[in-house]
Amino acid sequence: MHEHTEFTLSRDTDAIQIPSGQQMMLPAGTQGVITQTLGGSYTIATSYGLSRIADKDLDALGLEAPQSDNGAPKESTDAGPVDEKAVWEQLKQCYDPEIPVNIVDLGLVYDCRLMKKDDGGTRVEVKMTLTAPGCGMGPAIANDAQGKILSIDGVDEAEVQLVWDPPWNQNMVSEAGRMKLGMV
Repeated sequence: MHEHTEFTLSRDTDAIQIPSGQQMMLPAGTQGVITQTLGGSYTIATSYGLSRIADKDLDALGLEAPQSDNGAPKESTDAGPVDEKAVWEQLKQCYDPEIPVNIVDLGLVYDCRLMKKDDGGTRVEVKMTLTAPGCGMGPAIANDAQGKILSIDGVDEAEVQLVWDPPWNQNMVSEAGRMKLGMV
């Protein structure tokens, strides 16, 4: 959508440094280029290296926020039980900031469980991994996944746990992911 677009930050902007996952503040006037625009976040390259910018800070890049929120809008609370398929669809809206394939097709999501709570709500528990155990972006990606899950009507609790067993390998990438990465 805006990939390869050059920009100059119009204001100081919160960012997450890639791959360390460290929070940082990019100063107004920083120049760079957008390298990836997937899942409601933007990967940018500047003289500070790669960083991730959230949708809420698009104005600093000189962009307008997209019309949709990258996920199904919440419906009324009478929508019935939460569908596991809806959870998987929301997880497909989460991306590693360096790889243009969603976390489901990358094979990073190992388990997804829905539990009905006594109050009628639903708790979702997800176990996922990363392509490399030392990647500092894990908490940011897990937080994105949690936010996407919580946007589903009827889900009032979500936990996304990072696990390392079994270790991820390229054989876990789906056919769609392999095609996107040119592995087929």
